[in-house]
Amino acid sequence: MNREPIDTLKGIGEKTGKLFQKLGIVTVGDLLEYYPRAYDAYEEPAPIGELKPDHIMSVAGMLYKTPDVKRYSHIQVITTTLKDSTGTLTLTWFNMPYLHSTLKAGMRAVFRGRVVKKSGRLTMEQPEVFTAEAYEQIIHSMQPVYGQTKGLSNKTIVRAARQAFETRQMIRDYLPAYLRKKHELAEYNFAIQRIHFPEDRKELLFARKRLVFDEFFLFLMAVRRLKEQREDKKSPYYITLSPEVEELKGKLPYSLTKAQEKVLQEVYEDMSGGQVMNRLVQGDVGSGKTIIAILALLQAAFNGYQGALMVPTEVLAKQHFESMTELFSQYGIEKVPLLVTGSMTVKEKRIAYEKIASHEADIIVGTHALIQEKVIYDHLALVITDEQHRFGVGQREMLGKKGEEPHVMVMSATPIPRTLAIIIYGDLDISVIDELPANRLPIKNCVVDTGYRKKAYEFIRSEAARGHQAYVICPMVEASEMIEAENVVDYTKLLKQALPGIAVEYLHGKMKPKEKNRIMERFAAREIQVLVSTTVIEVGVNVPNATVMMIENAERFGLAQLHQLRGRVGRGKDQSYCIMVNGSDQDGTKERLDILNKSNDGFYIASEDLKLRGPGDIFGIRQSGDLEFKLADIFTDANLLKTVSEEVTQLFKEDMELEKEEHRELKIKLQEYLEKSYDKLNL
Repeated sequence: MNREPIDTLKGIGEKTGKLFQKLGIVTVGDLLEYYPRAYDAYEEPAPIGELKPDHIMSVAGMLYKTPDVKRYSHIQVITTTLKDSTGTLTLTWFNMPYLHSTLKAGMRAVFRGRVVKKSGRLTMEQPEVFTAEAYEQIIHSMQPVYGQTKGLSNKTIVRAARQAFETRQMIRDYLPAYLRKKHELAEYNFAIQRIHFPEDRKELLFARKRLVFDEFFLFLMAVRRLKEQREDKKSPYYITLSPEVEELKGKLPYSLTKAQEKVLQEVYEDMSGGQVMNRLVQGDVGSGKTIIAILALLQAAFNGYQGALMVPTEVLAKQHFESMTELFSQYGIEKVPLLVTGSMTVKEKRIAYEKIASHEADIIVGTHALIQEKVIYDHLALVITDEQHRFGVGQREMLGKKGEEPHVMVMSATPIPRTLAIIIYGDLDISVIDELPANRLPIKNCVVDTGYRKKAYEFIRSEAARGHQAYVICPMVEASEMIEAENVVDYTKLLKQALPGIAVEYLHGKMKPKEKNRIMERFAAREIQVLVSTTVIEVGVNVPNATVMMIENAERFGLAQLHQLRGRVGRGKDQSYCIMVNGSDQDGTKERLDILNKSNDGFYIASEDLKLRGPGDIFGIRQSGDLEFKLADIFTDANLLKTVSEEVTQLFKEDMELEKEEHRELKIKLQEYLEKSYDKLNL
């Protein structure tokens, strides 16, 4: 049943089925693994006198009068007043005419909705209406809130999920009983149901712990398998130091930092040492990883081999290709870079493939189009992937297989403390560039509340008048009835009104790749002055002209992620600024954001973030990038990650091939996981 198409569920026709597919939900099993992004807790009704603006709250009382109905152009507005012993509250509904006949003066009920302040008075907008008995049944319960898409409401997803659990097939738990007992882990079928529909927070945390354990366990087993396959592999490619590359390094208009020199030396030693290189180069945004990649690729090219650089977006691939072409022509480097992307025409791809196969191209730059079956390399000796965590374990392996055991270097700007990096990148040696080039101006930071927005818009306007550009980051794509956070679509409309005469556009992950590329190219070409985006911008394009980064609902992001977003500015010669808008009045939020205010060092920020996060801190937005995890977060769950790492080590020590009877189901699950990893390649 779990593999049945989603439209086999009642009430999901072809049209709704397509909306589910937009969220990546094709089968009933996909829906079971489509975890809620947050939970709506139904609290005790509050007295009217204690209501807080900009919060979703419940209130009980008596209706003071029968609702008024007014029409404004196409909108019908119903208003009435609620009273209790502490005050009065206006209730407002839009386009719900039937309420006029169901709500009467003197009626007692519970109302739940968003509280807003209008003209100095509190109003509750679009509240749900409950009888006291009905509300009593759901009080303290936790209702799931899912990531949605236009046309597909949270209610529809919840209804489908409930039905999926009624019809699903129970699966045999693949985690050995001794591990479940040792770490007090829930049984799998229980965990998967309660992550969607927990009775309370305690049950939610119990279910989540089990599923996070699984995610880490399978990921780390896959990584260790890779390591075991690669260990002590002899390399057919001895890449020696080329005088042409050393000459180029001397001609560059800047000197490499000590940290860059040290890392470059480690890379060169790996490539000439006789073993296959498997190295992670970690460096903060702007620390100069790209030049190290170019110099390493040139070493391979001058030794007569090919090199490949794989990046996550087409815009970034084009940018790397163009800067490489310009650099080679400026310094008379007679090596040929070539670009390969998914959006190229069939004819363009065929020509590119021929050039690669005949070795007319020395360095191939592209997206995961580089690992399509049709690409045949001629002595591919070095493979570099940028923003490595965006590519799965399977993709890393796939690109490696394109050559005859090429050297592998992966680059990441995600600041992960070394202790965690050693676990996550268990199959790689680690180098760190922990120093920024001397010519970089530190970004000026400020943490403000929502009252500062008007000033921030004026500041963006003044920077745009000076010819600069700005990013505005929102945590959500579209408005949600449940989650209090700014969304990209509505925010763009608001900014267009607030900044007349300034080109404002939006970008988010649900847009088609071609559309995303078009927007990013227009932003890079300065046709767009203000770009409103979700975190999809994290791995974006280099726009040295962008000087302002404004992050709405900054409290909803992890510090490491905020730091990466901030790194989109400060790339040119002009002073850059980061404005973090704190939309929460919760204790500790400002102190957390102040860490970013005081430091521009990503590794310090990541380790501070680690200290601040507790095991219960699971709400808000995850921040480990796309490290193949749906629920797990390497910062929030750092202790569990370390525990799982020890268990995987122990397991492989005792039963490397998983041949014991108690590991039989686990062996099957690991095989499925590895196959799924390859399936993500769309080959």
